[in-house]
Amino acid sequence: MTRALIADDERLMREQLRARLKEVWPELEIVAEAKNGPEAVALTEQHHPDIVFLDIRMPGLTGVDAARQIAQLPTFDDAQGWPGCEIVFITAYDQYAVQAFEQGVVDYVLKPAERERLMVTVQRIRRRMAERGNHKPEDAESADKPLPAHTPEMQQLLQRLAGQLNPQANAKLQWIQATVRHAIQMIPVEDVLFFISDEKYTRVQTATVEALIRKPIKELVEEIDMTLFWQIHRSTLVNIKAIAGVSRDERGRQLVSVRGLTEKLEVSRSYAGLFKAM
Repeated sequence: MTRALIADDERLMREQLRARLKEVWPELEIVAEAKNGPEAVALTEQHHPDIVFLDIRMPGLTGVDAARQIAQLPTFDDAQGWPGCEIVFITAYDQYAVQAFEQGVVDYVLKPAERERLMVTVQRIRRRMAERGNHKPEDAESADKPLPAHTPEMQQLLQRLAGQLNPQANAKLQWIQATVRHAIQMIPVEDVLFFISDEKYTRVQTATVEALIRKPIKELVEEIDMTLFWQIHRSTLVNIKAIAGVSRDERGRQLVSVRGLTEKLEVSRSYAGLFKAM
């Protein structure tokens, strides 16, 4: 059974969407309802739903910011047994947002949820889920398409929407202040070939410098310009211009070659579809 979570700060909107979903998708199980963004993230991590319906404007943490945090939650790449989820935004008519949504990167539902429009969204979601379900996880040649939250297009859209909803947000990082041996060095973000994290530190790699910072990948995704980087693993961001090619090892895993380095970066299953055409 497909499982979903609804997040909206208005109780009547949650009830109305639940009722409409029951009409157009009777088999769908609503496992939880959230009243704000932080609650939506916490309940998603707790229940691991297949779909999260997020009100785009909520107090404390917007639906857009909640979606960005949900995209960083542990998935089956971390032995969690959860492949991630579809994101559907709930929004009052907002020309900028609707134009972005119509590009097909993410689905949306206008308030109040109309049966006919909701049916279109449901059909698209069911089709995508069926397509992913037809692939065997162990079949490297049939790697699943990345979930919407795990695509560069989605990350870039969420970053643009976050700026639209919060114009006062800080500008994107231009420099990384990192520890190189026993000194602090200022590294231009555009010079970084990749960021890769372990439990405590994030390694910053340029063509000539290897440095360490304490900022995790999930925070870097919020702060750097994601038109410059692709996320290929929950713990790895790679500069698009630094990607030399993609190969597979004996276990069928995709490995990214980085220009000027012999080291290769593993692509997790969640992001495998990024390089499917290569």
